[in-house]
Amino acid sequence: MSAAPDEPRADSALDPSAARIRDMGTAAVEWAAAYHESIRDLPIAPRVSAAELKRRLAEPLPVDGRDFAELLDVFRDVIVPGSRHNGHPRFFGYVSAPGTAVAAVADLLASTLNANLPAWRSAPAPTELEHVTIGWIGEALGCDPGAGGLFTSGGSMANLTALAAARHRHCGDAVAIHGAGAHPAPLRVYASTETHHSVHKAAALLGIGRANVREIPVDAGFRMDVDALVAAVEQDRAAGLEPFCVVANAGTVVTGAVDPLREVAAVARRYGLWMHVDAAYGGFARLAPSARPLFVGLAEADSIALDPHKWLYLPADCGCLIYRDPEAARAAFRLDADYTRVSQTEPAEAFAFWDYGPDLSRRFRALKVWMLLAHAGSRALGEAIEGNLDCARHLGELVDASDEFELLAPVGLSIVCFRYLPRTMRDEPRSDADEQRLDGLNERIMVALQQGGSSYLSNASVDGRFALRGCVLNYRTTRRDMEILLDDVRRAAKQVLGAEE
Repeated sequence: MSAAPDEPRADSALDPSAARIRDMGTAAVEWAAAYHESIRDLPIAPRVSAAELKRRLAEPLPVDGRDFAELLDVFRDVIVPGSRHNGHPRFFGYVSAPGTAVAAVADLLASTLNANLPAWRSAPAPTELEHVTIGWIGEALGCDPGAGGLFTSGGSMANLTALAAARHRHCGDAVAIHGAGAHPAPLRVYASTETHHSVHKAAALLGIGRANVREIPVDAGFRMDVDALVAAVEQDRAAGLEPFCVVANAGTVVTGAVDPLREVAAVARRYGLWMHVDAAYGGFARLAPSARPLFVGLAEADSIALDPHKWLYLPADCGCLIYRDPEAARAAFRLDADYTRVSQTEPAEAFAFWDYGPDLSRRFRALKVWMLLAHAGSRALGEAIEGNLDCARHLGELVDASDEFELLAPVGLSIVCFRYLPRTMRDEPRSDADEQRLDGLNERIMVALQQGGSSYLSNASVDGRFALRGCVLNYRTTRRDMEILLDDVRRAAKQVLGAEE
């Protein structure tokens, strides 16, 4: 129960005084500023065991609380050293962004306001800000002004939501009410062999079935073979199956390839398919002039999945889904209940995000996206992305020019897949056993590199071969970092080969 106006205000852990909040905030911001300043000097990956972390962190549920300063010490002394530092300029693993200072502040503000965004009536200004920010993203992608959408937890949820909308457009209410068995024929989704596994997971969760995601072969650049797509659709229709959706990639997770979007869009129109583009990794590369031609046809998609927590450099979590025609998706999610009845009559004020996606409770993700875009501007972001593309091309050129490395795939956007190749094996014919030994050698090199702490690569499989995979996704990264990376890989290779002699 809150204090009456004439009573002194309580100062407790749950309801601290303004002075205590300032003290906690100052301590946290001081740490954050020092962390950003020193991140280049930190070892990227921790060398710590799960057992050690459990020993230092596990304790019974506290009955009485502790001072914030003591908790911050645990964060500073245990959590931070036991974490991987994704903001390091030579962290090239997976598809992870470094975060930005303004977005971290925005997260603090959003959590303090604690707006919940199921509908306009629950959070009027935050809802309008989400509309504005989604509009900015649509503009960056070249979408029509009528496009709309919403923020999600990530690209996986965006892909799931898009496939649900696509299924409903094809099947109508029968499947929504009675389940997948109500549809008379199996549904088919088409996606390249390079497509992210979240599409297959979405098909499983929606009752479509993983087996009904038909994988289309790719060309030498790992882009969907459009002729093979047409043949697959024709074959399935002749067999009595029902094609309803094609998923194109704008930046595959392994090699960064961008499918021929305009050609895929033409196939979608020809056969009445919903075209979804998984642009979670690569979509924002359209802000970089050198990459823009790759995205011709993107705006023709019925839906686009994006991850601002990738190439907008934002902290997780923040995904995004853009609909070319939002009203085409609304029927898939609209569900009336007494507790969701909206009394407002003005359409903008009767708006509800729950009509366009599965979530009711939604955090104020738009604030950090809006603050970053408004604070940095699209020009600076495009220049940073262009710098990442340049670093990746530079790494590819260094690998090509070296007699110790081999490029395993064309450089796609900011992803480089390569391997260490001993000079003694470079010009010799290699057997399957040789290739297997190279796979094992490069895996051990990757582990040694990660443990070294100076540079970090993850792994990929390219045409069945183990690849060292680097993804440049950091505004701090320079060409010099790419040169240091290869020196670090050479050092790791020497360490591994020396240990095996």
